[in-house]
Amino acid sequence: MHDLVIVGAGPVGATLALAVSDADLDVVVLDARSRGETPRGDRTLALSHGARLILERLGAWGGFSAKPGAVTPITAIDISQADGFGITRLTAHENDLPALGYVVSYRALQEALDAALARAGVAIRYGIAATAVGGTPAYASVECEGGDGQPILARLAAVADGTGAAVAGVPRRRHDYGQVAVIARLWRDVPHEGIAYERFTADGPLALLPEGDHYGLVWTATPARAEMLLALPEAAFLAQLERRFPPRVRGFTRVEARRAFPLALEYATATVGTRCAVLGNAAQTLHPVAGQGFNVGLRDAFELAQAIIDTPRDALGDAPMLERHARGRRADRWAGIAFTHGLVNLFGNDRAVVRWPRGLALTLLDALPPAKRAFTRAMLFGLR
Repeated sequence: MHDLVIVGAGPVGATLALAVSDADLDVVVLDARSRGETPRGDRTLALSHGARLILERLGAWGGFSAKPGAVTPITAIDISQADGFGITRLTAHENDLPALGYVVSYRALQEALDAALARAGVAIRYGIAATAVGGTPAYASVECEGGDGQPILARLAAVADGTGAAVAGVPRRRHDYGQVAVIARLWRDVPHEGIAYERFTADGPLALLPEGDHYGLVWTATPARAEMLLALPEAAFLAQLERRFPPRVRGFTRVEARRAFPLALEYATATVGTRCAVLGNAAQTLHPVAGQGFNVGLRDAFELAQAIIDTPRDALGDAPMLERHARGRRADRWAGIAFTHGLVNLFGNDRAVVRWPRGLALTLLDALPPAKRAFTRAMLFGLR
């Protein structure tokens, strides 16, 4: 029987594996990919400065950040609402940081983590997908597709495979926002200078993330509107986009790779079960507004690793250990869920009666440096 089995070697599962790799533990990682397989497509992730610190501690940041085009620093975040007053700008300089966050290539990050796992000698079983995860008071059991067909037993199973749907005793809830995100690569006639934009519109949040020589666009819309936006000729699409920004954020010249995906909040009502813990998207899948989901997932992994390291082997995975971990993550996790869900509901509401309070909130945040710093630190490092 293993001490720990980690289901999923994506960025969150790999973070957990690296964080415990120096402990005297029998750890095995299961991954559905074939050995050497890289993600077929690429997408961008928004990493906070706190996430960078985690990756640096694990030795996965240096080579990754040196790759051309893999990392773009976010030096400022400009937040405003359409059809109403109020604006605030969060800057790295005000917070004595090199950057508030980073827009990164998922593929490059995964390749860097794979290389770090290989250097650390972490045991990974490729081509094995977990079909069910359960537990008894004595051990966790992971049923698998692939391998020799035998269940894998461990003191603790940590599930970071994305959905967590196969974990016994960990119920999930889903809230469909009735929206989709239209994403694309977008160019302007001026350099982005590392500034990200979060614009709240009647349709929902609209974000521009600096990435290489262009922006990553995330445009929230109803399914019908998204279908129309995808079908528009390039010039008409850019004209629609410009109407949602003030003159200081216009001059869009080109858009490529438009596509869409549905938006929902999905979360586990409890993050631990019998001898099992879920983390990352297996614990909570958040709306992309404010870029919190991936960062909460990395903190899930890093803090579970600390709980594992601090626990004697014979107590690993028992109910008291898992309850302590769940209790320690509760405030940060629920704050991330409430923050993103609240932003979508508050700023996605176009009733005139709430425009003035929204504008006042943005104005006051910009005018009160202590409040702005506290808000920024919560976004970058979570709640403790």
